[in-house]
Amino acid sequence: MPRSLADGHKKIAVLTEKPVNPAAPTAAELAAGIGGAAGAGCRILLSDWVFGPTDSDTFNDRAVCEEGNSPEFGASNYQAGMTVFRYFDEIDGTPDAVEDALFDAVKVKGTTLWIYERETGQPESEPWTTADDIWFGAEVRSDNPQRPGDAGGYVKRRIPLQVKKGYPGITVGPVVTP
Repeated sequence: MPRSLADGHKKIAVLTEKPVNPAAPTAAELAAGIGGAAGAGCRILLSDWVFGPTDSDTFNDRAVCEEGNSPEFGASNYQAGMTVFRYFDEIDGTPDAVEDALFDAVKVKGTTLWIYERETGQPESEPWTTADDIWFGAEVRSDNPQRPGDAGGYVKRRIPLQVKKGYPGITVGPVVTP
């Protein structure tokens, strides 16, 4: 069985509105995020996209009679951060209201977003569908935008993110009816 290429197989949804169930957002909620059905992936620099679980905290809680350490996993930890491309009007040089929407959403420190990443064998261009695997989803808050160390190439800003609630290994939920 062939391995799956990652290139072009990551789909990222960035939501400014909290999904009804953040642990199972619907395909419609994900498609309503920044970038619409196409997603936000083309607005984020791949080389420093950081999003997902990291090592959990550990603790030793062994009985007196046990030999050696007996580490156990404790609280889960997550990491997130992205460099966002900037988009400007070619005529007057002002930020493009549609294309620069991701930067506009994170430019104020403390902004809350819900981000979801699908990383499967499907191409990024495939729409979100019910029961799609989501590698990781999270409620995050943004820090102040920073000029990246490598300021060459395209205009972009590094956005550190703090994960407030992580949702590893979830799926796109069914349509929510009131």
